[in-house]
Amino acid sequence: MTAQIAESAVVYPGTILGEGVVIGDNAVVGKPPTLGARSTAAAAEALPPLVVGDGTAILACAVVFAGSRLGKGVIVGDQACVRERCDLGDQVVVGRGSLVENDTTIGAGTTIQANAYVTAYSTLEEDVFIAPCVVTTNDNFMGRTEERHGHRKGPTIRRGARVGGGATAARGSAGAGAISPARSSDPPSTRRSGAIATATSNRTPPPESHTQGSATLPSDGWSRRPAQNTAASAGVIQALTP
Repeated sequence: MTAQIAESAVVYPGTILGEGVVIGDNAVVGKPPTLGARSTAAAAEALPPLVVGDGTAILACAVVFAGSRLGKGVIVGDQACVRERCDLGDQVVVGRGSLVENDTTIGAGTTIQANAYVTAYSTLEEDVFIAPCVVTTNDNFMGRTEERHGHRKGPTIRRGARVGGGATAARGSAGAGAISPARSSDPPSTRRSGAIATATSNRTPPPESHTQGSATLPSDGWSRRPAQNTAASAGVIQALTP
């Protein structure tokens, strides 16, 4: 069985397609990036070809760049985009209109629903669930000062985590802003739709250091913060800072 490629699709030379791959109408596959003069994406003289695993479907009007790897059985939905140097594990779903920026790793079985934004230099581990319209960020300086280049990193979202619709995950790493799944022993109120658990320092800040909408940090070093109550109901997800 060979790849099924729509007549209107564009597959750039050198792209490696596995068995049973489907390329939908007007999809663009293996496209090299065109970077602006001030782009923070790492420039490369020549990216390796895009590798698309067996049984993967790149649907209508989706764009997948050169230099990335898609595992087996991946779905890149209509109008979705996967940038260069990304690594997507088997059975990953990138929903309609979602964007996965450059230099991002996504573990097997992860689902990203429609219109989500996964910023550059992010790590999503296995079996993560990203609800519609989630936004991730990697630049606390918001483009100001050259110092920002040394701090640019997307969030790490741990295995099995669930991030609720419309939430914003700030930059961070394991132990300082990583988003992890709620435990089965957590109170039921923290396991309802949209609730997440955020890894923080093991130090317990005094209650007065918390602003309204932030949960008190328990002794086990985890804060449980329903997305609808964080950052004045703005859905911002980030580590508490003592």
